[in-house]
Amino acid sequence: MNTFYYGQDHLTASIALKLARKEIRGDFSPETIEKVKNSSEAVAKIAQGDKAVYGINTGFGPLCTSIISPEQTTTLQENLLKSHAVGVGDPIDQEISKLMMVLKIHALAQGFSGVRLETLERIHWMLEHEIIPLVPSQGSVGASGDLAPLSHLFLPLIGHGKVYFEGKIHATEKVLRQFNKTALALGPKEGLALINGTQFMAAHGVRIVEKFHNLLNNASLTGALMIEGLMGSAKPFSSDLHKLRPFAGNQHVAQTIANLLVGSEIVVSHLNCTRVQDPYSLRCIPQVHGASWNAWLHLKETLEIEINSVTDNPVVFTEDHTISGGNFHGQPIALTFDYACLAISEIGNISDRRIYLSIEGDTPGVPKLLLKETGLNSGLMIPQYTTAALASENKSLCFPASADSIPTSLGQEDHVSMGSIGGRKALRVLENVEKILGIELFYAVQAMDFHQPLKSGPILQKIYEFVRSRIQPITEDRIMSEDMEEAIQLIQNGELVKLANSLAKEKNLPYQTPWTEKFDF
Repeated sequence: MNTFYYGQDHLTASIALKLARKEIRGDFSPETIEKVKNSSEAVAKIAQGDKAVYGINTGFGPLCTSIISPEQTTTLQENLLKSHAVGVGDPIDQEISKLMMVLKIHALAQGFSGVRLETLERIHWMLEHEIIPLVPSQGSVGASGDLAPLSHLFLPLIGHGKVYFEGKIHATEKVLRQFNKTALALGPKEGLALINGTQFMAAHGVRIVEKFHNLLNNASLTGALMIEGLMGSAKPFSSDLHKLRPFAGNQHVAQTIANLLVGSEIVVSHLNCTRVQDPYSLRCIPQVHGASWNAWLHLKETLEIEINSVTDNPVVFTEDHTISGGNFHGQPIALTFDYACLAISEIGNISDRRIYLSIEGDTPGVPKLLLKETGLNSGLMIPQYTTAALASENKSLCFPASADSIPTSLGQEDHVSMGSIGGRKALRVLENVEKILGIELFYAVQAMDFHQPLKSGPILQKIYEFVRSRIQPITEDRIMSEDMEEAIQLIQNGELVKLANSLAKEKNLPYQTPWTEKFDF
């Protein structure tokens, strides 16, 4: 796909990211343009008529019984953006702002919101020219739409607010002058259509889907490396076992680990050992990681419905058929974010347990604290404190945001989802778990050092060697923070996953599983 047609083509999280990153271009088809024009014409007629329709010729929220004259339409819509731009806190990441724009264009282009083509084209123009609105991170309750953040996102349409442009923050009016552009005068319902919707939540969801997917793939690699480092058994990853409890995520993880252990000299070296069972953090990787894969799939599928939906209110079908409903309510994705947050945290919990296991000194040939000479040296005692702190922080962040609701709008909006908080929390937990997995990677290769000259399976061996080319073994105490940051970067940027995939493809090695496509991003 080189061109994505807004309002017409099916959007996925992956495509949304490609649009935001300019890896593909977005456009409007003739059919979409016609739908948008018909919808805006219907709204224009309603605005001139006598029948009260919420947000078109009435006030907002508890002011829905206040009738607005046609002459006041533009003022009404512009006042809406100004009065609702009340966000606080640090600005969101610029890419999330871009994703919000992508998602909003796609929703409005479906032709049920009454916005003019001119307005859609201005948003698209800003996106194409990397004029990115500055949006505060706090202030949405996840219902009635993401009102505050979306108001900040679209203040630049009317010449207000701040934007990122060419690496700096500017007043919008300055950037518009540079392009000889003037602010738009909003038409009937346009302000309401712009700020009603779940695009702040959904944009966070798109980022979570991508980062969670990378995290899970890395967790399979760090888990497998730790199995090798601690001479864990390959039997718990047998397909015979997992056919008896056939959750897709469990089977995918089990087969992935089994594939990674194929050809391992380390596995062969302890086939006849007296250990009967490994601790759960090794033996139950398929069950724990697999459950998180299932949660990822639920998030991906739920979000895909959301980003292809119309979450505006009221929804305009024709001049004579409008419905005031609740499609802006974030509950469907709010619950999913909380589920994902817990599933992400569990990857960090079990990873921390493997890290702790690795320094106990119970694996033949692998010394306590992963260092031969301790006493004078503390070895790898203290980085596990860091993972314990991160895992504990995540537990405090796992309280479900969607369990809370505080009435707003003088009681008109008496139940809200708090999904915006859930999305932001899930990203914080993700970043913490990336750090935990980076430290597990650091520990796992240190444990594997003690099994040389035995080699692991071809993919894991190459990953081990690649990590060792970037991080030198610990032989005596040194400042390890830079080593840890290097390992964390390898997790965050997906280098190890890319290396594993390229090796498998190049050498026709078993790495993919029958469930890989199901869990593809």
